[in-house]
Amino acid sequence: MEAVTKNFFLFLSKSTLLNRAAQNWGEGIAAGKIIGGSDFQSSIKFIKDLNDQGLAVTVDHLGEFVTNASVAKERTEECIETIKMIASEGLDSQVSLKMTSLGLDINHELVYENMTRILEAAEEQGIMVTIDMEDEQRCQKTLDIFKDFKQKYNNISTVLQAYLYRTEQDIEDLNQYSPFLRLVKGAYNESPKVAFPNKADVDENYKKIIKVHLLNGNYTAVATHDDAIIDYTKKIVKEHDISPNQFEFQMLYGMRSKTQKELVEEGYKMRVYVPYGNDWYGYFMRRLAERPSNIVFAFKGMTKK
Repeated sequence: MEAVTKNFFLFLSKSTLLNRAAQNWGEGIAAGKIIGGSDFQSSIKFIKDLNDQGLAVTVDHLGEFVTNASVAKERTEECIETIKMIASEGLDSQVSLKMTSLGLDINHELVYENMTRILEAAEEQGIMVTIDMEDEQRCQKTLDIFKDFKQKYNNISTVLQAYLYRTEQDIEDLNQYSPFLRLVKGAYNESPKVAFPNKADVDENYKKIIKVHLLNGNYTAVATHDDAIIDYTKKIVKEHDISPNQFEFQMLYGMRSKTQKELVEEGYKMRVYVPYGNDWYGYFMRRLAERPSNIVFAFKGMTKK
């Protein structure tokens, strides 16, 4: 049943008709509930509210698979302006971005040029930039980009997905870079040739990579809504006396808000992923596909006053 539900939402995520309709609904249905707003400026008030509650933030301008160089450069400029506004507004926020939005599918030189400009701004302002992970076919390219830039810049992190067979080895390969990694289960519809098809296996691999990365002494962002994974992380850090400054929990904006606040009250660092932009529909469908119980959390978030 879970596989059917996942495939259903992934199918919906690819609907051009529904995506276009959702862009028109964005401000009324999604803004301030599951996304910040249509642009970063309109999201600032929501970020400040989260910060006031003790919640850190990472923001992401929604949109991927850019195939036009001028659009990729526009996304780059927008990201640089976002970094500057985060600094000028004094927000407790980082930035997340996808390599396909900067030209990964266009050419090598373009994505490196755009990413260099972003990281120069991030270093100047002291803002962390996380390279989001996309589907498996772009995984190696993304990690190669991360490794290249990590040798020059400090404010860069990336994401690994527990459902991929390769991830355990990637954890070990990246250890030499002392990386800040966001660890997630994974939300794309991958072949059983490259990804665990069963949830139980994904969960076990997720626990394994969390433990390995923490015990390697590297900063670990555990991005999950799963209570079992949260409890497991708490258990590991307690057993091994791991500093609270070495890890954080991450959740999506508008989902499990009560749990987010409870984790802060317990003394844990909690970061909220706040996407913004009109292309929210595909993102939202993938989040529902990733974990069916997100449907309940999302409904509560979208119907809150």
